[in-house]
Amino acid sequence: MSKETSFTEGLTKRHLIELDACVRCSECLKWCPVQEVTNNRKISPPEKIKMYREFIKKTEGLKARLFGPEEISKKMLEEFTKAVFECTTCGACGEYCEVGIFSQRLWPFLRKKMVDMGLGPIGVQAKMPEVIRNTGNPYNKPAEDRFKPWFPENAKVSEKAEIGYYAGCSGAYEAQPMVKGDVLVLGAIGEPFTMLSPEEEVCCGFPLFITGQHDMLEDLTKRLVSAYKAKGVKMLLCSCPCCVNIMARDWPLFYGDKLPFKIRHITQFVADAIKDKRLSIKKEMKERIIYHDPCYLSRGVGVIEEPRIVLGSIPGIELIEFDRHGLYSQCCGAGGAARKVFHENAIAMGKLTIDEAVEKKADRLILSCPACYSKVNEAMQGYEKQIRITDIMELVSELLG
Repeated sequence: MSKETSFTEGLTKRHLIELDACVRCSECLKWCPVQEVTNNRKISPPEKIKMYREFIKKTEGLKARLFGPEEISKKMLEEFTKAVFECTTCGACGEYCEVGIFSQRLWPFLRKKMVDMGLGPIGVQAKMPEVIRNTGNPYNKPAEDRFKPWFPENAKVSEKAEIGYYAGCSGAYEAQPMVKGDVLVLGAIGEPFTMLSPEEEVCCGFPLFITGQHDMLEDLTKRLVSAYKAKGVKMLLCSCPCCVNIMARDWPLFYGDKLPFKIRHITQFVADAIKDKRLSIKKEMKERIIYHDPCYLSRGVGVIEEPRIVLGSIPGIELIEFDRHGLYSQCCGAGGAARKVFHENAIAMGKLTIDEAVEKKADRLILSCPACYSKVNEAMQGYEKQIRITDIMELVSELLG
């Protein structure tokens, strides 16, 4: 790597303070899902920060300024790149961090630095920009098939409405019972809602953001925001936590202004509808259910109580919790696009989620994230422990008849 390379350029003051703040107490190691399934300290949160601090010290520290920067070996850079991309970016390390490092935001920007230097992303992640450019989604699936296989036959979608619904790529292609449930529940609430056409509803940009490939993000954001604005949308609903996260946190930055509509996760909207008596679940379900908090919903945007309000409104259910839940939930392995490259890690983490749900004698595991839905179902294939897996809106739609 060139001696002129800057390891601080493009990082915020907060990022730099956080890199300097780590005291290597190792508290985060107890909670890191990657550590739990690999036990590889070389890719742990403190080691990643230590390595990156060393890069800065050797190239921009006092000694480097006085006597010239040292060259960083390609091997060290490749080791760091692998470590930062093997992370699921779940943010648990930051939630437990003694000095408050917001790691769920730090790791993606360190990934971007590696991409800018030509060292990342890893494997199939590098093909995503081209695939999204060609098909509008990271799964390389035809745009015309985005809604066709799952969209409810009698669902009514308005041409224009103040409520907009964004299905998202993972839901539309990988977790279809989930997005079908969303539309059915919105229909039951009865307020007019609108959607974009399958060709217009392109990727929200999160897969590119999380893999450090930012070049297309401004274009994708402006296309989607303009399209929903033209439909009169004042509130945009989505059930994918990753979509909601980038919409709420990063779309205003890439759009260059305040968004012309609010962003809400669908459980927030449905919880309000239940409170206001616009939606009522009459059908009883005598089951013991356990709910898994998605990382980018709980730690990402702070939506924790609303899914529980929705589930708690179902007559007859017993809602139980994972040992780690809410802000402290344990990653199921599907996050950060790491599952596309480090498949074995993701499956091992998914099995840990299944293990605890079964051990707690739950009748059903409730999820609220399309990536979780897809990967945990995959982890259960051929596994000795089995449990019924259902998305939260899939469940509500079934109980509405």
